Amino acid sequence: MEGAPWTQRAAGAVRDRFAAAAQSALPPDAAGLLPGLVVGDTSALPGGVRDDFTAAGLSHLTAVSGANISILIGAVLLLMRALALGPRTSAVVAALALAAFVVLARPSPSVLRAAVMGSIGLLALMTGRRKQAMPALGAAVIVLLALFPALAVDFGFALSVAATAALVLVAPGWVRWLRARGWPRALAEAVAVAAAAYVATVPIVAAMSGTLSTVAVVANIAVAPVIAPVTVIGAVGAVGAAVWLPLGELTVRATGPPLWWLLRVAEWASGAPGATVFVPSGFGGAAVVAGIAAALLLAVRSRWLRRVLAAAVLGLALVWVPARVLWPGWPVRDWVLVACDVGQGDAMVLAAGDGTAVVVDAGPEPRLVDGCLDRLGVRSIEAVVLTHLHADHIDGLPGVLRGRRVAAVMLGPMRLPERGFRQVREQSAASGVPIREARAGQELRLGTLTFRVLGPTLPVPRGPAAGAEMSNDQSLVLSVDTAAGRVLLTGDVEAEGQRDLLRDRIPVAADILKLPHHGSRTTAPEFLRSVGARLVVVSVGADNTFGHPHPAVLRTIRETGATLARTDRGGDVAVSRSGGGATAVGRP
Repeated sequence: MEGAPWTQRAAGAVRDRFAAAAQSALPPDAAGLLPGLVVGDTSALPGGVRDDFTAAGLSHLTAVSGANISILIGAVLLLMRALALGPRTSAVVAALALAAFVVLARPSPSVLRAAVMGSIGLLALMTGRRKQAMPALGAAVIVLLALFPALAVDFGFALSVAATAALVLVAPGWVRWLRARGWPRALAEAVAVAAAAYVATVPIVAAMSGTLSTVAVVANIAVAPVIAPVTVIGAVGAVGAAVWLPLGELTVRATGPPLWWLLRVAEWASGAPGATVFVPSGFGGAAVVAGIAAALLLAVRSRWLRRVLAAAVLGLALVWVPARVLWPGWPVRDWVLVACDVGQGDAMVLAAGDGTAVVVDAGPEPRLVDGCLDRLGVRSIEAVVLTHLHADHIDGLPGVLRGRRVAAVMLGPMRLPERGFRQVREQSAASGVPIREARAGQELRLGTLTFRVLGPTLPVPRGPAAGAEMSNDQSLVLSVDTAAGRVLLTGDVEAEGQRDLLRDRIPVAADILKLPHHGSRTTAPEFLRSVGARLVVVSVGADNTFGHPHPAVLRTIRETGATLARTDRGGDVAVSRSGGGATAVGRP
């Protein structure tokens, strides 16, 4: 098999050194974002940042397009002008820079379209003829479709062409319209460019993903001032890293503040109520969205209709947004974890993709967990994981099994108390559901989720007496990554079991913690600090006689700065992704 051409090997080395410089000089989120903005390399882009950019309508920034080409060629031409070089020499240098960038960024459909358009523009510059953007774009489309017919059905290519056409045909007129009404030039251009690109691409986005961002225009205007500096400084940093890694590190440090702003805008915009609206996908969705966009564009031509639209937008801002904040409906859209209100017990439900779920513990009563699953619309369960065999975790199992497809019931290594094990075995057999065992060190792939079994790490007790004393510390302890962050599920593990996990250097750090044993006083403060969760979910019964959760445990949680969500006060608690973290909402 032949190896890659030397040009691609060299480009790969430059990308690797650029990524290494970014990782060394910047925080993790910024380090993953910078290569995506400069050369379209999103391999190190964290999933949370990717989701934020998609919801905020900023994902196009990490796909190399004509904007990158324009910024970089513009910077090269400005440098050539500063050096007093003629147009032909400037065009040759710009063409070399363009070719190098295409090789570095790898020729995706978007990069190829921008490169061909830039080449036509450079040819016009060298021959002394005025560059015409639309003929250049048309020529680019014809050439690329002739060479690569598959681009005709490529969404990225369609988005790129539509956005560029809007910037050439629509944005200038909108800038003039805004300027005639007293807008400053810089603001008018920023708003017109963002709005034109959004209007042109939103039907394609709707057809492609079945979603549209309601905050995209505002988010793109907010980040517009930092895109060019990040792109130019990042490109210089890539060259510097290729020559000498410390030079690249020093250069990319300058991108830290603008990258921070980009990340914050994406986080704030994606976390706004109603940031993403779901519409039909395919041609139907595109037609609906295009019709709405056309109607709005016609409406703004009338002064009376503009006032009606302004009043409608203001009404939405004053009524709908606060309503969505105070009561987002149930179940919460895109929930990843729900702590069912089952009284004094545990029953956790994790979304596992395609309408399926994983249930961790079943609570003390079938009716309560059955109602919770019904409210969530869960009819298919990848596994019911019972962390241990106490009644407040297993007696609700018939409510989970009833009327649902359940693939397996999973238990830890301990089979005590015997009554609990016998009960689970008989109920599972009656429903035709197999029992499987989970042990520390295993990874369990359940639907779209991968659970890591962290514990129990203490030896399994021998005999009923020892088992009665240690059954809580034999709870399965599970870690799972979700869209809202890493979740640590702890069953009823107590201080001894928690400290054994820490002694064994088990990675217990998590973003979301299911508080062990309903917040009993047997929770070790050092365990809570080691987990370092930003959100702590407490499954506990109202007015319980055990004093759960214990005041000392709550005090430790407050000291860590975590947010607390309790089923005894909020009912069912749903956890979903919000911005760069997680939010918990109780069912009204």
